[in-house]
Amino acid sequence: MSLYGKNKKPTAEALQGIDLLIFDLQDVGVRYYTYLSTLHYVMEAAAEQKIPLLVLDRPNPNGAYVDGPVLDKSYQSFVGMHPIPLLHGMTLGELALMIKAEDWIQQAEQLELYVWPVKNYQRDMPYDLPVRPSPNLPNAQAVALYPSLGFFEATPLSVGRGTNFPFQLLGYTNPPLGNFAFSPVSKAGAALNPPLKNQLVLGLDLRKAKAGGLNLSYLIQAQAVFSKHQLKLFNSPDFMDKLAGSAKLRHQLEQGWSEAQIRQSWQVDLQKFRQQRRPYLLYPDPN
Repeated sequence: MSLYGKNKKPTAEALQGIDLLIFDLQDVGVRYYTYLSTLHYVMEAAAEQKIPLLVLDRPNPNGAYVDGPVLDKSYQSFVGMHPIPLLHGMTLGELALMIKAEDWIQQAEQLELYVWPVKNYQRDMPYDLPVRPSPNLPNAQAVALYPSLGFFEATPLSVGRGTNFPFQLLGYTNPPLGNFAFSPVSKAGAALNPPLKNQLVLGLDLRKAKAGGLNLSYLIQAQAVFSKHQLKLFNSPDFMDKLAGSAKLRHQLEQGWSEAQIRQSWQVDLQKFRQQRRPYLLYPDPN
């Protein structure tokens, strides 16, 4: 059965006669990338049906970073189910151990969980995915920019969906964000109706930009441009809050906070998370 779309959790009927569930997906280490949410539901279903679960761990290409706002549980959704930072610096295997031990799923005590770790892996090592995790994350640059550009899914801007360079471009029609021109079109299997479809978009070409971790400058720049033209950047504020894990980041941006001020507001929660995650780490922590 497919776990993509409306059906997010394996049903009891689908699991009849199953002796062992194996979970093997390449995550990208960003809270709102929903492979982690799929893992959550698979773990819950396995616990309920008393089926052992084996997680085949894989490297986290953004594993060197622990950054961003920690999710407030009142904003829990499929794009953020756990009280962890946007960039948590953990593998799915480590997170599976954490989800079970912290009782973040129902009947966690019933789950028979096994994690097969990655040999010789260190979370700060460069890792270029051998297979793209999804059509709109086609290469290492897109994966590295995804933590910074994913928030724009809650705005009218284009992040390059419907082009050959998704999550490597950023722009809008009017007001423009830069001088680089592109036009999103429908692409089977990737983006049938991308934002700003068949329109001339002007913005930034980030294909060779320095990327890594969470860069707030793109959001701050876009907010400044939209505010100057008396426009609202977040046309889906509720979705933005789900992506960010609370309404705080959106309010900070709208109030003109600097990047330093925004980052400072995360530090207490990030330090608490670093301590909380320690018992579940399977690989050396450079921090």
